Amino acid sequence: METQIHVPVGSPLIRKIPIFVDEHDVTAGAMKLIKVLRPAWDTSDVKTKLFTDGTTNKLVGCYVEDSPEDVVLVRVYGHKTELIVDRDNELKSFQVLHANGCAPRLYCTFLNGICYEFMQGDALGTQDVRDPSLRRLIAGEMARIHAIHAHNGCIPKPNLWIKMRRYFSLVATEFTDQASNVRIQQEVPSKAVLEQEMAWMKEHLSTLGSPVVLCHNDLLCKNIIHNEKDGHVRFIDYEYSSYNYQEPRRDSPFRSHREMQMDWLRVYLQAYKLFSQKGEEVSARELETLYVQVNKFALASHFFWGFWALIQAKYSTIDFDFLGYAVLRFNRYFETKPAAMALQIPQ
Repeated sequence: METQIHVPVGSPLIRKIPIFVDEHDVTAGAMKLIKVLRPAWDTSDVKTKLFTDGTTNKLVGCYVEDSPEDVVLVRVYGHKTELIVDRDNELKSFQVLHANGCAPRLYCTFLNGICYEFMQGDALGTQDVRDPSLRRLIAGEMARIHAIHAHNGCIPKPNLWIKMRRYFSLVATEFTDQASNVRIQQEVPSKAVLEQEMAWMKEHLSTLGSPVVLCHNDLLCKNIIHNEKDGHVRFIDYEYSSYNYQEPRRDSPFRSHREMQMDWLRVYLQAYKLFSQKGEEVSARELETLYVQVNKFALASHFFWGFWALIQAKYSTIDFDFLGYAVLRFNRYFETKPAAMALQIPQ
């Protein structure tokens, strides 16, 4: 399909290990995988670190003190996340990004997760991304990924509308009188309103002329790793990577005033044109066009993550108020829609 990621010819096969890891006892399962992946390690010497920032999966890092730079990350897929994450597409994204120097090594898959290389550096916080030098590094890395061409030579199509419709279908029953979670009826817009808005967005946003590129699609601050020593940033976690509209705001952690947005978009667009071999000069019209596109597509972002959160509220075992987050995103959609719609692409 033209919405699917295509792996470059000649890419190495992904190793598959037939081990299941209990999400309630990740460390024990991780040790079984380490015996296969690092047979020279004495498992009695293996140290582990549990990462707790994720809202989708369980993640543990394994290492030995003699080689602290060699950390094997073991990620166990969260309960029912196969409903919202295309795991095959995630692996293909991992391979494509690694082949282009944008991702760590993928060591293996196991029955309910993956093992991969730890990327050296620090995960950014909300204050870090306000640093002008870091903003430019982030914009450049995003442009580099967006410029990766489709390896099968086809013109890729966005999966935004397909994915959004699928997410909605997974929670459609929650809007019925028989649904157990009454908060949805009380706090979330009705099924009819959501369907109406989705149809309107697809009709309106599809005509904005935004190119379709390879996107990360989930660029939270914690998914941006800054390697200060080497002077670069890299992005991690590719569960939602896919071909999508070139909408740096959805891929960007910045939600700020126009001046900061324009500065960031200018750096991004310069880098994108350079990586795409389209020169480097950015006209005022190109910049304004991108500004309008990203602020209009932000509406689709609110809906997408609103549906995602409703699914998580239904199935996830992680202690987080997913329903409250869904309400927040849908409310934000209706709050920002008038201003976004007032923006016009320059003629």
